[in-house]
This record gives sequence, structure tokens and C-alpha cells, in this order.
Amino acid sequence: MNAVVVAVAVMLALSLARVHVVLSLLLGALAGGLTAGLGLAETMKVFQTGLANGAQIALSYAMLGAFAVAIAHSGLPQTLANAVIRRIDRSHVRDNVPSGAAGIKWMLLASLLAMSVMSQNLIPIHIAFIPLIIPPLLLVFNRMQIDRRLLACVMTFGLVTTYMWLPYGFGEIFLKQILVGNITKSGLNVDGVNVMHAMTIPALGMVAGLVIAFFSYGRRRGYETLTADVDANRKAIDTPQMSSYRSAVAVAAIAVSFAVQLWADSLLLGAMVGFAVFMAAGVVKWGDADDVFNKGVKMMAMVGFIMIAAQGFAEVMKATKEIEQLVKTSAEIFGGSKGMAAFVMLLVGLLVTMGIGSSFSTLPIIAAIYVPLCVGMGFSPMATVAIIGTAGALGDAGSPASDSTLGPTAGLNTDGQHDHMRDTVIPTFLHYNLPLMVSGWIAAMVL
Repeated sequence: MNAVVVAVAVMLALSLARVHVVLSLLLGALAGGLTAGLGLAETMKVFQTGLANGAQIALSYAMLGAFAVAIAHSGLPQTLANAVIRRIDRSHVRDNVPSGAAGIKWMLLASLLAMSVMSQNLIPIHIAFIPLIIPPLLLVFNRMQIDRRLLACVMTFGLVTTYMWLPYGFGEIFLKQILVGNITKSGLNVDGVNVMHAMTIPALGMVAGLVIAFFSYGRRRGYETLTADVDANRKAIDTPQMSSYRSAVAVAAIAVSFAVQLWADSLLLGAMVGFAVFMAAGVVKWGDADDVFNKGVKMMAMVGFIMIAAQGFAEVMKATKEIEQLVKTSAEIFGGSKGMAAFVMLLVGLLVTMGIGSSFSTLPIIAAIYVPLCVGMGFSPMATVAIIGTAGALGDAGSPASDSTLGPTAGLNTDGQHDHMRDTVIPTFLHYNLPLMVSGWIAAMVL
């Protein structure tokens, strides 16, 4: 059997069986290397060589985590959350549903969507905003009978669509460093490809899924108002406002970080400069800098380790020299049908990401296999970027182990009335993965 197929099958089976992803990647690489006759020592040597390829990406993630914790340390996210809650409280939504409830509902949904989008680039704190924003608002959501499945879909849309389309913040890591970087390493020159253009059609599939979610979950749904909801709401209202100086420094640090990122085309440098602004202004004191930095690294460490291990896995796949044989066999099976080839590649990407739980970690694995296959099947460089980018993003929404589903559940289930599988995983899977499969396939056919 083909060594690449064996490696991916072992890795996927172990991941689905809830074996830790890093261990699954290592065991899958060993299975593929031994099947190809590399031997244990040679397979481990190649795997370890590949680990170096993920170091820059992991370091960018760690630095971004430190910057995110510094932003939270400044109190800016709490200030924004409490301002929203106080404004709604003045509208008496806590006590009854006023005549303008529809307008307040749409304001809440739009604000939540905007926060989810900005958490990926402008204020790159990823899912860290959710436990700050959502629990105090649960009382409001209950009073207005907003279906929490819709809220989960709104947040997941912002978390996923933003990084898979906008090349800033986390999108800079996903689109430029991982997607384009691994495609280039696999031998395809994509210098002239506009990555936003390539991912626009798949992103429109996500938009379609969000629109459908409003029809699916737009009706009222009742929830009990529990003590936990009332306490979280009251605590947020009674929390003293942070100093305007700390908030101003946070805004300045974010602006400087974003400007440096655009100027130097480096998320790592932007996050580093932003963190330095917090320290220079005294918001993060010298004595607290180590603690803040360590918390940020811990927050992003697991994703970083997975991405490093994924690079090692990909390196072993290349070393087996059986990718070319897999491409030839696949071309024969597809019978020259580009439509069938695109569908199968997207489906495999969905399965791999569902197992691993991280679209960022999926790309290095599938790029090594998909680039030769796409070239052999006659796909254009633009279509190749769209196929691999979509295959990587597929499964992030709807994976039980993904940050994009775990984050919303952590906020919405504070009072125990939101089931992770039934109310987050299944709704986001149906409303985003299915439209993304269709739109990704269309992109492969027309680009």
C-alpha cells in the first residue's frame, strides 16, 4: 500500500480516536516512513529535520499570544464589553423586552460579529474575548430569547472566515506563511497569485452559510434565567471603568502593531513592537512582563506544537518519494475528471481537519500531497491555492476539537444551557462546511 495513504490513514484514525494530535502526527509519520522502507532511525531524522520548518510560524503564534494577553491586561476588552452591557442595561432589557427589541437584537449580533472579525486581525486576541463578552450578556440573550445556536454560528463565522480571506493578523499566518509558504516548498510557483482573490469564492460560501443560519435559528428560543446569568451581568455592570490612559495605550499599541505588520509584512515583528509599546508606557510593568509573556505563550503553545509536528509529518511524506505514485494512481482513478479530483481533495481536507481540530496544522500535511496532484490534473496555480486553502479551512467550523467551536461553547455554556455538540458543532458543521465544500469546488472549476 502507498506509504502516504498509510501515514494519513493512521494519523486520521488516531486523531478521530482522540489520541493527542502531536502523538498522532508522529505515529502516522512513523507508519508512513516504515512502510516506505526508510527505517526507524531515518524516519525520525527526517521528521526532526522537518520540525525546523514550523519554528517561525510557532514563534509568530507565541508572540501574538503574548500581545493578546497584554491587550487583555490593559483592560481594553473588558472596557468594551462593559460599555455594551451598560448601554443595554439602560434600555431595560434586563427586566423586559422593550418595543425596540429587534433593533437591540441586531445591534448585539452585529457587535458580536465585529468583535469576532477584529479578534483575528485588528485586536488579535483570538477566542480570548469570548469569556469576557458572552457570560455577562447571557441574561440579555435570555430575555430577548435569542437562539444561542445563532450566536455560535455568528462567532464561528467571524473566527474562521476572517483568517481564510484577509491576510492580516492570524490571516497573515494562515494565508501567507502556511498556505503560500507550503505550496511554494512543494514546488509550485505562486508569486503572481493574489491569495485574497483565490479565496474569495470559498469565503462567499461562508457568507451564504451565515445567511442561512439566520433563517435556521432566527426564531425565538426560550432559556431559563439562572443565578449565574444574573450574577455575571451584575458583576460586569458594577465593575469600575478602566483608566482612560490604559485604554489609550492599548489603542496606540494595536495601531502601531497593525502599521508595522503592514509595513514590514511580518506579524511577528508587529506583535513584538506592540508588546514593547505596552511595556514602554508602563501598562505592562517590567516586573510583570515575564508573567504576561508566559501566559501568552501558554495560550498559543499547543497550536504551535501541532503546527511544528505537522511540518515534520509533511517532511516524512516527501521523503517517502511515494507522493508521485499516489498522484499517478489518483489521476487514473479520477479518469482525468478535475471535478471529481477537486471534490475528493476537499473531502479529505474536511476529514483531516475534523480529526486534528486545527486548519493551520492541516495545510502542511495536505500541501505536500495536493500540489503535485493539482499540477498533474491540470489545475491552475490560482485554483490550486483555492483548493488547498479551502481543504485546510474545511472542518475548522464543526470540529469538536477546534478553537472555533470550543470558544463559543465556553462562553455560551457558562450556565449549562448550551450543549457543545448539539448547539455548536452540528449547527456550524451544517451551515459552514457544506457551503464551503460547494464554493471551494466552484473555485477549483472556474479559477
